[in-house]
Amino acid sequence: MDIRSHIRTVPDFPKPGILFYDISTLLAHAEAWKATVEKLAEAVAPHKPDLLVGIESRGFLVAAPLSLALGCGFAMVRKKGKLPGQTIRYTYDLEYGTDTVEIQADAIAPGQRVVVLDDLLATGGTMAAAIHLLRSVGADVTAAAFIMELAFLNGRDRLDVPAEVLISYES
Repeated sequence: MDIRSHIRTVPDFPKPGILFYDISTLLAHAEAWKATVEKLAEAVAPHKPDLLVGIESRGFLVAAPLSLALGCGFAMVRKKGKLPGQTIRYTYDLEYGTDTVEIQADAIAPGQRVVVLDDLLATGGTMAAAIHLLRSVGADVTAAAFIMELAFLNGRDRLDVPAEVLISYES
């Protein structure tokens, strides 16, 4: 199954000069989506996760079905103010300003083996922040996984865990 052929590119979204990689066309094709989850399961299983964590919002779409396939739990890292109850947050620098990610305080048991997922690895900033946040609550982050990466942005360089990727765009 050629997963790449099921990912649509949208020029100038969300702003001029950006080429957006849209997984909605992948999600809409049951056979391609199933193949994607199966391939991610093969890539993630060797990291022996107890829990998968999805990063808002497309990371939820990736991590939730994968957690079922692997028989492990699922938790969410979200933007500030989106989770109920007590949360732990981490604020990180962007090129112009800052952003904050949060997780529910009771979502991770200390020492749990965690793999963090998102649909796309670009600069690696959000994933690096999520990994930092998860470690601050006691997670043993063993890997990150993505459907695709924009390799030319060198996002892997910001990660200190293995990055499992199904599709790499070189330019």
